Amino acid sequence: MLKTKTDYNVIIQIGKEHNFKEFHVHSNILRFRSEYFNEILSAENIEKKDGKYIVKKQNITPQAFDTILKYLYTGHINFDNKTGTELLDIMIASDELKLKQLTKITEEFIIENYQQFLQNDPVGILQIVYYNKSLVNLQEFCLETICSDPKVLFDSNKFINLPAPLLEIILNRDDLDLAEIKVWESLIKWGLAQERTLDQDVTKWNQDNFSQFQRILYKFIPLIRFCEISSEDYINKVKPYKKILSKELRDDILKFHMLPGYASIFKISPRCPKYQFDSVIIDRSDCFVFFANWINKKGEYDNFETIPYKFNLLYRASRDGNTAEAFHEKCDNKGATIVIVKINGTEQIIGGYNPFDWDSSRYCNYKHTTDSFMFLFTDRKNIKSAKAGYSSGHASIGCYQNNGPIFGHYLYYSSSTWLVSGDHSGNYPDINIPITLFKNTNFNDYEVFQVMKKSY
Repeated sequence: MLKTKTDYNVIIQIGKEHNFKEFHVHSNILRFRSEYFNEILSAENIEKKDGKYIVKKQNITPQAFDTILKYLYTGHINFDNKTGTELLDIMIASDELKLKQLTKITEEFIIENYQQFLQNDPVGILQIVYYNKSLVNLQEFCLETICSDPKVLFDSNKFINLPAPLLEIILNRDDLDLAEIKVWESLIKWGLAQERTLDQDVTKWNQDNFSQFQRILYKFIPLIRFCEISSEDYINKVKPYKKILSKELRDDILKFHMLPGYASIFKISPRCPKYQFDSVIIDRSDCFVFFANWINKKGEYDNFETIPYKFNLLYRASRDGNTAEAFHEKCDNKGATIVIVKINGTEQIIGGYNPFDWDSSRYCNYKHTTDSFMFLFTDRKNIKSAKAGYSSGHASIGCYQNNGPIFGHYLYYSSSTWLVSGDHSGNYPDINIPITLFKNTNFNDYEVFQVMKKSY
């Protein structure tokens, strides 16, 4: 019926000017599938032409309505090859047309794939979400996502296009997980992009230039936590722009750095990221959600806040010494642990979970369990690339005095490097760790986290 348009009796005019399209549809389909259209078509004053109902919707895009119309006729929705902004257009239009199920399906799909969409167009997504009042839940979700993984926005080449009201909201958030000097540097970059006539070299500025830049940034300066910026960074990266700071603020910063115990007169709370974990390998909280689900084996956790475990960093090779002795000194007799290894020159991370203590008291000691697993992220920035395999229960964990972590006969640390064997010997299933048989892994760093139950 949709393709042939046979016996259609409704003309729906969607969009305006250069983005306009006319759709020929059937009133019986619209009435049964949409409460909104049922009300429109039942109105006594509805416009008619040549016996056909005329409906005009200028605030919906033809592309979004085309997808919605196919859903109304078939009950199926296809999100393939849709961008984040296109999906948001569909969601906003579905909400207006009172298609509750389609609105919910679209929102769930956006949330499930939010990382990809935000990486592709963080500014566009934020603008659409923020300025549409019907997307309150999605708005907070996007802001929390940006705050927990700020690189998505701040490292984007589109960051400088962020509207001032949105930048103000983000900088005002206490849970923004970004070093304060990075916040300052990003603000400077954004400000310079708003006035292209300013020389990028601040040493060449005159007083008019500083006054002009101060007018651009005056709303944002009170949002910077200057007390969280080190003395060295302040001298090198903030002081060159000191003329845009008030004299009171400059004096306050100087006293903070010079007088022990000084309390700033500018009452602004320090940033306190919602999801905190000390890792130089993993910068996404949802990786730890995967670990929690693999430990629990039930897959019931969908965000960092709900997981019942704390992950405390015990050991980092680059920090504590890349030796078996250093590993055992930091990690022995600490209970369950997660080992995470970063493969050099790639985004791959591998590792495993040991539900027991690491132990170097005996030269050779294998422990047996079906709760241990090994894991692989072929791309640590893409959680969908994750896979894990559980031990069969035989020789799961190896504790050797002269070796670091050992997982079966598959993955083990020896002589200051990691090795991967193709001989699983029934210990663990093959999860396709892309390392040639018995070749040393060219690893960048590795970390060991203690896994502890949260106390509520």
